[in-house]
Amino acid sequence: MKRGPFLAAIALLAGFCAPWALAQEVAVPTLAQHVVDQTGTLDAAQIAQLETKLSALEQRKGSQVAVLVVATTGAQPIEEYSLAIAEKNRLGREKVDDGLLLLIAKDDRKARIEVGYGLEGAVPDAIASRVIREYLAPHFRDGDYYGGIDAAVDVLSKLIDGEPMPAPMVEESRSVNPGIALFMGIVVGIIATLIIRRRGVGVVGGIIAAAALAWVIWTVPVTMLFAGFGAFLGGGGFGGSGGGRFSSGHGSGGWSGGSSSGGGGWSGGGGSFGGGGASGGW
Repeated sequence: MKRGPFLAAIALLAGFCAPWALAQEVAVPTLAQHVVDQTGTLDAAQIAQLETKLSALEQRKGSQVAVLVVATTGAQPIEEYSLAIAEKNRLGREKVDDGLLLLIAKDDRKARIEVGYGLEGAVPDAIASRVIREYLAPHFRDGDYYGGIDAAVDVLSKLIDGEPMPAPMVEESRSVNPGIALFMGIVVGIIATLIIRRRGVGVVGGIIAAAALAWVIWTVPVTMLFAGFGAFLGGGGFGGSGGGRFSSGHGSGGWSGGSSSGGGGWSGGGGSFGGGGASGGW
């Protein structure tokens, strides 16, 4: 068997695959300010408003919170990419480790809150997951990216300030009007009467069926049952996921970089991360 043509085919295939493989690697950016949008989703005024809030938080508490919007994380899981960014930029103060990164991968429809060691008490994994589910995702599903980011920044800032997390936000169940419930019961009862009279049950059976149905609709909020079931499943299609730490597989310092911002005047303060936080989609 001649190896020449075979090796040539392998080389040609590798040549075609190389650009695709390189395209899957997304560069880890150096953050020059609190809010960086690589997709053009936010306008200048919106970025300025978020910058003002996060700068005030840093001056007030010392904690550094950054927001990064990218198109995609490529072949990397969002957890790995987020940790890489947080560690390269070293958000938070050295030895205090009070940094936090809110990463949005717009085209992937995924978000991640990466929490530094020092903020894990204020923003534990379960709370970070709720922020994504209850504050970020509802706005994002409506195409309101600024509204979602702004709401998330507000609640995260309050948590860092020491305020408790508000009670879980659930969609209000639509109460059933008792008159409508009774009317529905009567209508169904009449229909049932017409059907079961042929079998000898009579009008009394229909009235009993109507009364029973009206009582059920009046006393059992069906929408609450569905809401509870949805919460049990984890919040539906836009649910967040926390739980445990994520290791990038590069060791504790494999992704670390300098804290230089590259001319923007703002940089991380030397904080450390261990993979705490939560991810979710919308």
